[in-house]
Amino acid sequence: MPRQSIPDRLKPLLEAAVLAPSSHNTQPWILRCSESRISVLADRTRALPANDPEDRELTISCGAALFNIRVAAAAMGIASKVSLIPEPPDEELLAMVDLDDGQPVSDQVSGLYSMISKRRTYRKRFAEKTLPESVLIELAAAAEQEGAWLSVLSDTDMRLQVSQLVAEGDVIQWADRSWRRELAAWMHPRRKGDGLSVPGFAAPIAQAIVRTFDMGNGVGAKDSQLADESPVLAVLGTRGDDRVAWLEAGQALERVLLTACQAGLQASYLNQPIQTASLRPKFQQVVQTSGFPQILLRIGFPTEELPATPRRGLQAVVE
Repeated sequence: MPRQSIPDRLKPLLEAAVLAPSSHNTQPWILRCSESRISVLADRTRALPANDPEDRELTISCGAALFNIRVAAAAMGIASKVSLIPEPPDEELLAMVDLDDGQPVSDQVSGLYSMISKRRTYRKRFAEKTLPESVLIELAAAAEQEGAWLSVLSDTDMRLQVSQLVAEGDVIQWADRSWRRELAAWMHPRRKGDGLSVPGFAAPIAQAIVRTFDMGNGVGAKDSQLADESPVLAVLGTRGDDRVAWLEAGQALERVLLTACQAGLQASYLNQPIQTASLRPKFQQVVQTSGFPQILLRIGFPTEELPATPRRGLQAVVE
């Protein structure tokens, strides 16, 4: 659908959707819209077979985009009704949001709308500042409201074991040439509008280095230190581990991130122990959960304001 033919009332909803987080900033969604419905579809051309072979994180990313649609609709005074994995089953169609201006808006998420453009994936060290217990309770409640759970890792020994698993995951991933080639393929100049931003003149060199050299030990040591120093390490998980659960995880993740942003916090991910198949059972045992871990978050107060990551225009993602 050409950019100018998008119904005006839907533009804020679609613009909010594309600001959701995604692995390697792949933005793996297609948004199909009519006057009264927005459908979220998986864009398999943006899948990460080496990093995400089951499209678990792809689906989580689409769930985060779905939550942003709900938030924007509520902020615009539009009631929304969500259907996950609608019938009949469609491999690409993940969710439908039916919109109704005539119904009262019951969703209580409209206050998060202004946070969508302020949320950042903050990969730097956080300020040495303790998070209030009341905020941690609020973040856990945000996850629960979306059918997921958030568990803060407060035990020192548990945090140490998790940071070691993060480093081990880095070593395993970087030793995989297919994984390195995939990572390099998503290192783009900012003007491309997606991927992991690299200065244009440096992109070919950076890609060649990543493809060629196994830097797992060095990256693992750095990520392990980030985990150790993070004010909060938290696991977001679900009770199931199918496509519906992954969509719930995505909505919960974005609700947690926007709620955190409202409290002046930012977050980033250390998902290596969950992404690596051989480590996921061990990680689950260490964090002592009865459900399925989906995301490992580090959360804290940023020390500086970062620019937004690049995004593709609506004309590239809207049908």
